[in-house]
Amino acid sequence: MFENLSSRLDKAFQTLKGHSTLTELNIAETVKEIRRALVDADVSYKIAKDFTGKVKDKAIGGDVLTSVSPGQLMTKIVNDELVELLGGETQPLNLSGTPTVILIAGLQGSGKTTFSGKLAMHLKSKGRNPLLVACDVYRPAAINQIKVLGEQVGVNVFANEKNKNPVSIAQDAIKHAKAHNHNVVIVDTAGRLSIDEAMMTEIGNLKTELKPQEILFVVDSMTGQDAVNTAKAFNDKLDFSGVVLTKLDGDTRGGAAISIKSVVNKPIKFVSTGEKMDALDVFHPDRMASRILGMGDIVSFVERAQDTFDKDEAAALQKKMRKNQFDFDDFLKQLNQIKKMGNIKDLMGMIPGVGKAIKDVDIDDDSFKGIEAIIKSMTSNERQNPHILDGSRKQRIAKGSGTSTTEVNKLIKQFDEMKKMMKSMNSGKGMKPGKMPFIR
Repeated sequence: MFENLSSRLDKAFQTLKGHSTLTELNIAETVKEIRRALVDADVSYKIAKDFTGKVKDKAIGGDVLTSVSPGQLMTKIVNDELVELLGGETQPLNLSGTPTVILIAGLQGSGKTTFSGKLAMHLKSKGRNPLLVACDVYRPAAINQIKVLGEQVGVNVFANEKNKNPVSIAQDAIKHAKAHNHNVVIVDTAGRLSIDEAMMTEIGNLKTELKPQEILFVVDSMTGQDAVNTAKAFNDKLDFSGVVLTKLDGDTRGGAAISIKSVVNKPIKFVSTGEKMDALDVFHPDRMASRILGMGDIVSFVERAQDTFDKDEAAALQKKMRKNQFDFDDFLKQLNQIKKMGNIKDLMGMIPGVGKAIKDVDIDDDSFKGIEAIIKSMTSNERQNPHILDGSRKQRIAKGSGTSTTEVNKLIKQFDEMKKMMKSMNSGKGMKPGKMPFIR
């Protein structure tokens, strides 16, 4: 996410390396590089110019404290301006109304239906009882898709394949929601390959009749400035309440995310970073700015961990770690919990300092498959008592997991190093510097 932009901005700040103070000359040089980085990331030239103009104004005459380098001060100024450009404060969903009606709009292929399922799962996890409504009566298999997603996330779906009137379907769905205690109604609407009058009339009629508390415009962030232009056209017609950026994990330059708030003056409310139903995040401008500048997002990392990890299991694990009884069964459980948190590289990018270190490293969701195969090829006794793993056992495990004895030995060695590290931390000696186990 934003890897190219982050790298270019980091390069811009490097122009201040070795300078003891900010001057008009080095500020101008740095600002020029920042503007180039933004334009290269598909931010419009006007927005990039306005942004860097504000940065320059703040930087000129800025006092550099003895403990703060010019580069650090410039990073702080850019961070503050980025937060404002991205929307300033986090804007929560308006969940008033009985039930709350959320209308989902966007072009075909932007990820509306998938987002509807993700939003339903997100709201369900917050204690709501959502109802998904299939109002895309044109796209083949659209109704079936939302039914599959509803079943996947454990949320009811209202559909009427015989009725071809989206307004009528939605009105019936709201009546159904009231009768069956659904406090949120998520209406998935039809999209088109491009904006047309029929589409705008239909979504406008839905807005007029349903009076939704939220109208969320879903946009594919990989389409760059086209995403911004589409958002503007929809907003002119629909006056939506918020934006959802999908496919932010793809090979996107990030310009849509940075530009869209300035153009339509509507907050980005969610970002979607993958196909899995839990790959949805509330958009926090301050956290996103930190990630763009390579400073990580440890708050979101901790929140994901808290949402994913079972408290009782965590307490039991902590107890075992204190007694130095951590075994391969425990390790396997932790791997599965980490995988539930989302894309591995995205997660590591949330940790301050790690994003830059792994930007050129290919890490995918299958990174732990080899480790899992090795552990699952062990007997229960071997997983609980790794010290009994001799040569013949290792050969059998390697054969069963489709790996080599070298890989088995490497995993066991790294596991032993991790246990030593845990023991050291429990004894109060702290963690010794060096290579972290399992990070390759």
